[in-house]
Amino acid sequence: MITFGCPDRTGIVARISSFLAEHGGWIVEAAYHTDPATNWFFTRQEVRADSLPFDAAELRERFGLLARELGANANWRVTDTGERRRVVLLVSKEGHCLYDLLGRVASRELDVDVPAVIGNHADLAGITRAHGIPFHHVPFPANDPEGRQAAFAQLRQLVDAHRPHAVVLARFMQILPTELCADWAGRALNIHHSFLPSFVGARPYHQAHGRGVKLVGATCHYVTAELDQGPIVEQDVIRVDHTDSIPDMVRKGRDIEKVVLARGLRWHLEDRVLVHGNQTVIF
Repeated sequence: MITFGCPDRTGIVARISSFLAEHGGWIVEAAYHTDPATNWFFTRQEVRADSLPFDAAELRERFGLLARELGANANWRVTDTGERRRVVLLVSKEGHCLYDLLGRVASRELDVDVPAVIGNHADLAGITRAHGIPFHHVPFPANDPEGRQAAFAQLRQLVDAHRPHAVVLARFMQILPTELCADWAGRALNIHHSFLPSFVGARPYHQAHGRGVKLVGATCHYVTAELDQGPIVEQDVIRVDHTDSIPDMVRKGRDIEKVVLARGLRWHLEDRVLVHGNQTVIF
């Protein structure tokens, strides 16, 4: 899989296609987009591995030379889709996103390895272990900066030991420190309701119900140091009306959170998300 972005100009598509054709590369899926506002070109190329006379590492080396030729500040990546994807899940007490993802993994609808689930509470240890996945409890003490710093250090060690392709904050409810946001940039995915910035703080569904909103939504985005402001991967909504109670709205909100997180994670793992600044192109 090749993903590539650079300032747009003529000849980019032809040059990449020629490069692949020269080596017998068989393109099975290709997508292109240019953002007229930024003049940035994006492409995603899926190539059959058995059509090339070398492995992914050599393809990465050779394509790197072409990428530098096409643009000194180009963004690009070559990945081997034959490598099993690893996902570490971070959780708290709310289990709806965890239940959904574990079910998708168990049914192979989401064909990935989950080597660990890490929670700042132990409430979801049972369901995790029932799926044969190790659960690690890392408590985050309130009003104890040193204790929280130690907890984040333990969290980092546990996560990084698995070299995951994605770190999913499945309702983790903890704000990652700046250094972790940087180290996991482009890999850490978060899910939350889409009432922001209208209804901030505690009890957002109560606020939304009091305002009479007609749509409940969810947002999946990459984690950055700016809270809940990272590049958006996926969003969706579901309608509510005057007959819905607050528990009804919460239930519908949880339903849409599960779907949006699963979609966003799948697209990320399939290298369908290209990021430029704080914007995304989803191929």
